[in-house]
Amino acid sequence: MLGAIADDFTGATDLAIMLRRNGFRVAVAIEGNDPGESARSGLDAVVIALKTRTAPVPDAVAASRSALGRLRDWGARQIYVKYCSTFDSTERGNIGPVLDLVSDELGARRVVVAPAMPANGRTVYLGHLFVGSDLLEHSSMRHHPLTPMTRSRVAELLRPQTSHAVAEIHHETLRRGPEAVRAVIEAAPARYVVVDAIDDEDLRVLGAAVADSPVVSGGSGLARGLPGPGSDLDSWQPGPDGRRVVLCGSASATTRRQIDTAARTEPVRRIDPRSAVREPEQEAEAITAWLRTQPVSSTPVVYAAREPDDVVPEVDGRAVAPAIERVLARTAQQLVEAAEVTRVLVAGGETSGAVVRELGIGVLRIGPEIAPGICWSSATTNGGEIALALKSGNFGPDDLFTSAWDRLA
Repeated sequence: MLGAIADDFTGATDLAIMLRRNGFRVAVAIEGNDPGESARSGLDAVVIALKTRTAPVPDAVAASRSALGRLRDWGARQIYVKYCSTFDSTERGNIGPVLDLVSDELGARRVVVAPAMPANGRTVYLGHLFVGSDLLEHSSMRHHPLTPMTRSRVAELLRPQTSHAVAEIHHETLRRGPEAVRAVIEAAPARYVVVDAIDDEDLRVLGAAVADSPVVSGGSGLARGLPGPGSDLDSWQPGPDGRRVVLCGSASATTRRQIDTAARTEPVRRIDPRSAVREPEQEAEAITAWLRTQPVSSTPVVYAAREPDDVVPEVDGRAVAPAIERVLARTAQQLVEAAEVTRVLVAGGETSGAVVRELGIGVLRIGPEIAPGICWSSATTNGGEIALALKSGNFGPDDLFTSAWDRLA
């Protein structure tokens, strides 16, 4: 079995999509939850979703150690460390420390570092990470409020986080095929090897080269290249039909475009950042009451920011982002547990984590892909079965909030 440790919930489902596409029967276990022995016996891969991307290093390492122990107990023979395709991490970030932990525990002498996901415009060339045609440091990620990405060379981002050497393999080697890549990786004078990838063929070559490695790491794109078991996938069911809602904590440019597109035909409402901080329960109640007044056939969108000026970092000296997450999570809980909503799409990694926790979800059963990096899943909550899509803020087409539901038809 393949075991994976993902540093946020949207990244976990993103990885599960790629594995499922390659014929893996896969489930996502939320933090300390266990799918159960009978369920695990029918799986080829388990992804453990953590909420550690911006956690302090000791907390991230402790959570990852616990996840690694469970995966090994469940029979995992290869471990995939999943982080964001834009390598979201400061110099004091935890990608390096988590990789050190996992590679030490499994005795891995070489570990590839492969954040590329060409399907979503994330490529690595000559060791530099690009977002579309822009270097990472020139993309919108430069202004990320938690992990501002001001450099583009992946090795330079990783080196401050680990005592181990970091090498690079460039594109010309990928074009020579899996055997050549494997030989260069094994000969590299470093534990960590950043590998170029500009298209899916590069990922297939790299996946074949590391198929037997005890530890691999990257965004979800690398999973596209890992040889799959070719399993007959179980049929997936979305649960009962019902009302739907979109909850957006992300303030990314992509999510703001998606809100604008949805607003042409669907009701939208912004969360009041001051009320979210000062009176979160009342703000959640007000939003829930508003949602209940919307037409049953509509897709209401609740959001934190539609314009850059909507982003308010602090109110009364307190951070707004965690308050927004609490309001959206509480709103979801009220609607789902009352069985008023059975279809939920959440935008933003931190918001997704808050919503999943509030709903008491332990396992996500992975369903059809909506767009690169986004899928429907089904889950059991206190209110019953729901269909749930968790979306990274930077992923998805502009019409996602109105078109995603077509895959449930």
